Amino acid sequence: MIRSEREYQEMVRRLREERDRLTAHKVHLQDLGLVDKEVKRALDPLRSFQEQLAEEVESYERLKRGEFTELANLRGLGRSLIALRIARGLTQRELAARLDVHESQVSRDERNEYHKVTVNRASRILEALGVRMRSTFEGPRRERKPSDSTTLGPAS
Repeated sequence: MIRSEREYQEMVRRLREERDRLTAHKVHLQDLGLVDKEVKRALDPLRSFQEQLAEEVESYERLKRGEFTELANLRGLGRSLIALRIARGLTQRELAARLDVHESQVSRDERNEYHKVTVNRASRILEALGVRMRSTFEGPRRERKPSDSTTLGPAS
């Protein structure tokens, strides 16, 4: 996950380099006389890596536009806190100032995706981001049995 503008710029540069490398490698393999099927097989791992980089870049760009998905469970809370910071347009330094902690603390927390973050700490971060959280709980639906309801008979 890209966590800062600097990481984003680095990833964009790297993606550009990987695209150039893929093109050059394809030409080299064709010059060696490999058939299309062999070239494809040789390039598939490079393409896969390039697609992962592109996905990371696109994900960060969506967050910068304020587009992110709903939190489905608490396991994704850490990534959501990072996504919210990015969507709000704050740097790690700015969030650290709002939390009255050192920037390195926010950097470390985000690198670990807020692993084992406490409810109190998550609440402070949400407050600092100016975000309010709403939650709902959904349990498995159970079928009602006739014994689950009370049948009212005639009054005696």
